[in-house]
Amino acid sequence: MTARIRRGRLAPLLGAASLALAVGLTGQPGYAAPDTAPSTSAIGQPSPLAAALATAAARYDVPRDLLAALGQAETRLDGHAGAPSASGGYGVMHLTSNPTVRSLDEAARLTGLDRAVLRTDSAANVVGAAAVLRSYADDAGLTATQRADLASWYAPVVRYGGATDPRVARLYGDAVYDLLGAGFNSPAGVVVAGRPVAPRRGPLAGVPALGSADRASGDVGTMSTDYGPAAWVPAYSGNYTVANRPTQYRINYVVIHVTQGSYAGSISWYQNPASRVSAHYTFRSSDGAVTQSVREKDVGWHAGNWTYNTESIGIEHEGYVDNPSWFTDSMYRASAALTRNLTSKYGIPRDRAHIIAHSEVPGATHTDPGVNWNWTYYMQLVNGVTGTAPGTVRTSSGSLNVRSGPGSGHAVVGSLASGAAVTVYCQTNGTTVTGYYGTSSVWNRIGTARWVSDTYVNTGHSGFVPGVPRC
Repeated sequence: MTARIRRGRLAPLLGAASLALAVGLTGQPGYAAPDTAPSTSAIGQPSPLAAALATAAARYDVPRDLLAALGQAETRLDGHAGAPSASGGYGVMHLTSNPTVRSLDEAARLTGLDRAVLRTDSAANVVGAAAVLRSYADDAGLTATQRADLASWYAPVVRYGGATDPRVARLYGDAVYDLLGAGFNSPAGVVVAGRPVAPRRGPLAGVPALGSADRASGDVGTMSTDYGPAAWVPAYSGNYTVANRPTQYRINYVVIHVTQGSYAGSISWYQNPASRVSAHYTFRSSDGAVTQSVREKDVGWHAGNWTYNTESIGIEHEGYVDNPSWFTDSMYRASAALTRNLTSKYGIPRDRAHIIAHSEVPGATHTDPGVNWNWTYYMQLVNGVTGTAPGTVRTSSGSLNVRSGPGSGHAVVGSLASGAAVTVYCQTNGTTVTGYYGTSSVWNRIGTARWVSDTYVNTGHSGFVPGVPRC
């Protein structure tokens, strides 16, 4: 007989550590935390979130790393001060309350915790997610031996995501298992070591991964007929308006959005009849993959203004406006390539009067893409300044600090040994530094929220490199 999960108030699990989570995790700006944050505190204790994950995992017999990877895929383990995602998900584990996905309600029923606590308290949120996942595992008939095997949890993970389209369901499950395979180090102090893992996908094994070839069958799924690199996963028909653009409406704008949610979760949300929203394209943070959900000829419901809906293409970008770590070079470059394509196709000027933020739409109540979106970098990419430059780190002694921003006052997020190879994606002026190659204010972006002074990098040029965009 399969042991059922225990229910109760779980007061011993929460308490002071939970309060510390609520205060300490939700107010941190994403750029302030190093990308190699330790998993223990200064006195050698696990971080509050790492401790909460371990405790909840043990209580509900859910693999701790699975819990962590699911939270990383959903929110990058960021509770966003209790604010909901676009689809009504809350907390580091994205417990959701919308007309079709009710994991928040399930968590409240299984744990006895108040919904408000589950929404806003990170330790409670983790408890709720663990309880829900365990209940799904019980429903799937997982034995104790199977629960100890990461590969056996694919179906419960997919169910947690709530997607109804098999392609999106697989996309969601694979995102979690890709993180387990690669490993990650969260600024919240959660470390997951990568390991080989082959999930048992069950019926979804025969569903091609979106936009990539299935090696056995050669199937690449359904691709966009509007834009070659995009996979095609249509939104619910009641979430957009069928039209005949540009004959019926001229396309004058590209509107830039941030999903306030995950890639798979956002695509699934457009398919939900309750959402009443859709975007034409959505980009994934990790690699710039793109899915189309509304044909360009049709009117997406994304701008909150009917006139602008009729005259624009809406492009969503995976992430949250308050966490710049989502805005990767891969995503910037892939999105800019699409925007470049759209501007050529429809005669849209490549300027900020026509490539606009959601927040710039008249009457907008949204703030995306927010202050962390780098418009200078993006517009240079759109206008064809797309080069990168190889570089080699040179120091007189010791290693070079990598910083979270273009200046010596920004947090140290790593280090590089002399002789290390780097790629320069864009450059800007920051604080003046005297280094191996002299004195300069030029700083090089070598990754997402990763910067080094140009005075320590041999690019073959002094200062700004021709063809590499400013940022």
